[in-house]
Amino acid sequence: MNPFRDQIGRVIARDPRYSLEAYAFVLESLNLARERKLREARRAARGGATRGRRKSVSGHVTGRQLCLAARRLALRDYGLLAAAVLNAWGLRSTSDIGAVVYNLIASGDLDKTPADRPEDFDAVFDFDVDFRPAPPADDDPEPEDED
Repeated sequence: MNPFRDQIGRVIARDPRYSLEAYAFVLESLNLARERKLREARRAARGGATRGRRKSVSGHVTGRQLCLAARRLALRDYGLLAAAVLNAWGLRSTSDIGAVVYNLIASGDLDKTPADRPEDFDAVFDFDVDFRPAPPADDDPEPEDED
């Protein structure tokens, strides 16, 4: 049996609002947010005139950083279906992403800093706006009726 599924199964049993896929998606988003933060820190260190020992960069990301990574991942993987896919998994807002994170914190699977709060995930972006298809460009307007 898959240990991830077993462990997440216990988390889901405590809070069945979110599917296994929602947890996997949030964890993948977390990895992407961490990678991005570390990549940006390396880039800044190369570009800066820092001397001596390099400062260690934490892999900790904020709720906002995680939500924005989730948005990028959802759009990359699901495009116009992003909202529908996430909704099917129970993720309807950035607050739901935070609830998944805090479920994983409660189970001991993730850590938090004293500054972290569930409210950090509230209204980071609006699923209905950011996952809505863009209107078609008006490059070729319909000809007007000439009477």
